[in-house]
Amino acid sequence: MTEQLPALVEHEDRWILPFRGLRVTQILVDYAFGLRLDDVGEVRIAGKATLGWVDAGVRPETITLDPERQDVAAGLAVFNADVLSSVAFKSGSLRIEFSSGHVLKARPDPQYEAWTTSGPGGMLVVSLPGGELAVWSPRP
Repeated sequence: MTEQLPALVEHEDRWILPFRGLRVTQILVDYAFGLRLDDVGEVRIAGKATLGWVDAGVRPETITLDPERQDVAAGLAVFNADVLSSVAFKSGSLRIEFSSGHVLKARPDPQYEAWTTSGPGGMLVVSLPGGELAVWSPRP
């Protein structure tokens, strides 16, 4: 029996990334802030990002993560959390919600690739300079 790969799903204004239910099993820090999702996916944020709360009405505070300065300690809060939702907007933004109640957001950068995600079957989504996405779908 062949295991079916999670699907990368396209909508008019966004892509639903195939990370729902995956757990953050490793956090990587260099000149980017990275999340390893089980042994299936990875998120790498090179630009500034924000970490806040899904229920912003109750918990409105957000923290800026700045990987270039290795100022990402607040991002440790999502370690061992499950991904509830992960969306790459065609405008170049990224939004990931976690079972911990946190939401991680990254915006596009005018000059650099702000973030990348990789996943099953060779899936790759890159936020290109200026805000467009480059998308490589999984191979069958």
